[in-house]
Amino acid sequence: MMTNWRLISSALLNVVPLPVVGYLLGQNWLTVLLVAGFLPLADVVIGKDRSNPSRVEEARLLRNPQALRLSRLGLYAYVPVHVALIAWGAWVFAHGQLPAGQSFGLLLSVGLVTGGQGITIAHELGHSRSGMDRLLARLLLVFVGYGHFYIEHNRGHHARVATPDDPATSRLGESLYRFLPRAIIGSLASAWRLEAERLRRRRQDVINVRNQMLWLTGAPLLVAFAISTVLGAPGLLFFAGQCVVAFTLLEAVNYVEHYGLLRGRTSGGTPERVSFRHSWNASERLSNMLLFNLQRHADHHANPTRPYSTLRHREESPQLPTGYPGMLLLALVPRLWFHVMDSKVVRMRTTMANAPERKGMREVGSSIDRQPESENVKCHPSPTRSLPAAPNCVVGRN
Repeated sequence: MMTNWRLISSALLNVVPLPVVGYLLGQNWLTVLLVAGFLPLADVVIGKDRSNPSRVEEARLLRNPQALRLSRLGLYAYVPVHVALIAWGAWVFAHGQLPAGQSFGLLLSVGLVTGGQGITIAHELGHSRSGMDRLLARLLLVFVGYGHFYIEHNRGHHARVATPDDPATSRLGESLYRFLPRAIIGSLASAWRLEAERLRRRRQDVINVRNQMLWLTGAPLLVAFAISTVLGAPGLLFFAGQCVVAFTLLEAVNYVEHYGLLRGRTSGGTPERVSFRHSWNASERLSNMLLFNLQRHADHHANPTRPYSTLRHREESPQLPTGYPGMLLLALVPRLWFHVMDSKVVRMRTTMANAPERKGMREVGSSIDRQPESENVKCHPSPTRSLPAAPNCVVGRN
């Protein structure tokens, strides 16, 4: 469980607008350097936190209004920072007379914050039972042009995770660069389908004011129009650019979180129940403090409404070698990613599942695992190179 000092530290860190600090120091690439350089190294040096709250501690926290307010402090405090940072960045980009390289660094820096912090906080608020929290989640997502995530994630991804029907689950042998367009396009299409199905169940027309997708798609366009009216084409370019950086970062995180993981089929042909085996877990102390325990992702999928401050480290989950910052860097180089991760996926499928689950995963995996890109897994007599038929696989290079 996150202690009070960690909750306060997390809140303070999340309201410090790093791109503004970098701008004032004349170093508009500062945020990029910290995210891509300092954080991966710091995760290794600082290490992991595998401690979990006892059931008594968790119950005490959930019954304590003051403790609950403290755990939400960092979430709420960031919301005005999110909107102000985008507005400030657009103004500086349009009128700051920065060199092209510095302007690009500013755009990347703001996108990393609005994606890394903003969407993470929107994700947490979007799972809340509070109507105000869910409204704030939608607000954050609108300002990164990804409002449909609110629908697709809660109603789509959580139901279909680790199945071929989930656009946000990356497949064994699929590179980040193949995954991104599939996930971005697939999640948008999925959100429209889910909302249309919801309206049809209520015997309502798809095109009407109760269609949330119309609002969640139209609102970012209104924000873009307002920015372009005030700041012209440069302001619009900045807004669109930071949106792309932010939602690309989100989908890259999705790539890491479920790579190669599959739910087996039950005897009735339906996917097995979501368990701790269907998300990669990481308990790096620093990055979890910054990301509101997002890396304890296995527990989140098993218990979606559990507050981030009480999410648990699960030893029975597949474990990432390091935290998300380091794993995202690794994913940028597919050969290195496959070298590190494919053997872990194979081992998980052959050792962490029981026999019926392995059979179900084999049937699903044989039809969806990608073949051309991953070259470091040999298994025989599997019908596919990347999915083992039995635990006696030989892992190595072709």
